[in-house]
Amino acid sequence: MLNILIVDDHPSFRRGVKEILTEALNSVKIGEAGDAQEMLELARRKKWDLIIMDISMPGQTGPEALKAIKEACPGLPVLVLSMHPEDQYAIRMFKAGADGYLTKASAPSELVKAIKKVMAGGQYVSPALGEKLAVTVKSGLEQAPHERLSDREYQVLCMIASGKTVGEIATTVNLSITTISTYRARILEKMSMKNNAELTRYAMQERLV
Repeated sequence: MLNILIVDDHPSFRRGVKEILTEALNSVKIGEAGDAQEMLELARRKKWDLIIMDISMPGQTGPEALKAIKEACPGLPVLVLSMHPEDQYAIRMFKAGADGYLTKASAPSELVKAIKKVMAGGQYVSPALGEKLAVTVKSGLEQAPHERLSDREYQVLCMIASGKTVGEIATTVNLSITTISTYRARILEKMSMKNNAELTRYAMQERLV
């Protein structure tokens, strides 16, 4: 019997993934968590064979939550299933310890393929992401400005570029407006930019949003 934990803050999405796995895998038991804290609590209480997690959840950033689960359960495979395109978060999540990454737009058959690959001890990347990683390593490209940002700064950058105000971002990530303003100032300084318009233009050019 396989024990798989699905972590996403949308119950309807968890239900959909559960149906796919129940139909595709033999003898599987599914657990559910709505945020990073609940994921950690369940991971500590019970033995799991795999965690399938989203990036955008209340509380911690995706990379922070992933690092926490890897520290608590070092040998536990984690597959990231996100609405964010690979260009935005995949490399950061792999650096944080992910064993696989695919988007929610992927076909159910690709999800099942990724699960089997990860549970067999491998890493799953799509052909497009694999090609990008290979080019990056081979060319030895200089680190892009946004890659100098911390995980939280990167999250704030993407939200600013998506048109959210400081107040809206503060509400979404459950931090104060002052804290978000501080992150914004750090982002501008690290990226040598002057305002939100420049940040947005950069994010669109780099396909971060």
